[in-house]
Amino acid sequence: MTVSAVSDSAKPAPSGDTSFAMGRVALTVNDLEQVAGFYRQALGLHLLRQDGETAELGTQGAVLLELRADRAARRRSPREAGLFHTAFLLPTRADLGRWTKHAMETRPPVVGASDHLVSEAIYLTDPEGNGVEIYADRPASDWRWSEGTVQMATEALDLQSLVAAAGAAPWQGFPEGASVGHVHLQVGALGPAEAFYADRLGLDITCRYPGGTFYAANGYHHHIATNIWNSRGAGERAYPSTGLAEVEIRLGAARLAGLAGAATARLELADPWGTRIALVAA
Repeated sequence: MTVSAVSDSAKPAPSGDTSFAMGRVALTVNDLEQVAGFYRQALGLHLLRQDGETAELGTQGAVLLELRADRAARRRSPREAGLFHTAFLLPTRADLGRWTKHAMETRPPVVGASDHLVSEAIYLTDPEGNGVEIYADRPASDWRWSEGTVQMATEALDLQSLVAAAGAAPWQGFPEGASVGHVHLQVGALGPAEAFYADRLGLDITCRYPGGTFYAANGYHHHIATNIWNSRGAGERAYPSTGLAEVEIRLGAARLAGLAGAATARLELADPWGTRIALVAA
């Protein structure tokens, strides 16, 4: 399915503060050992620190995922607002090819694979129902834009070509330069979501699917997405529950001060469904 049909125009010029990136994603989990094991073994995140209450995983140089143990937290329903998936961005197509070869051998719980025109992606679900995407971007020069909107689609992924791109090198876990590329959220309605993520946070709306809106800063295809595919009409989240605890966004000091109304290193907000967004100075 292709959406937001556009011409072959060039990527729009970035505007404003270019210091914008997704930071770590924090999940509340019932079984810390099981969920941490999934992200280590199935995805290849490196365990950076773990105690009885939390685990931090990522590359050798950066924390991408924080797991917070709460055995008493209720299990989140898949129809609630909260996380749709955390999307981990690999630096190159060859990296994604190497991970794909690894997945073919180890058979993690893959639930989908898509060519989105701007990227190629494979989807999984962790042991407590949290969605995961592992993806690589196509060159930004190949993205097709028109009037600030990028063409995206959901098409079949060419796995044979992707595996061929891996070459002979084995998968050795998440490489340096991997990051949280975007976070996709479930919300109760798109209007209030756009008011928060576009109007309040100042993100550009870069694409609309039926039932979904995509937001970004500085010419990326999307840093945040919101959809109502499973959660139409969902109310405010009830804590404590498993699932998404916090999304961290890193941005420049000037942009952060503008949102906070004063100079600060951290600003904690919640979207209309109680999903917690932490804005931190890059």
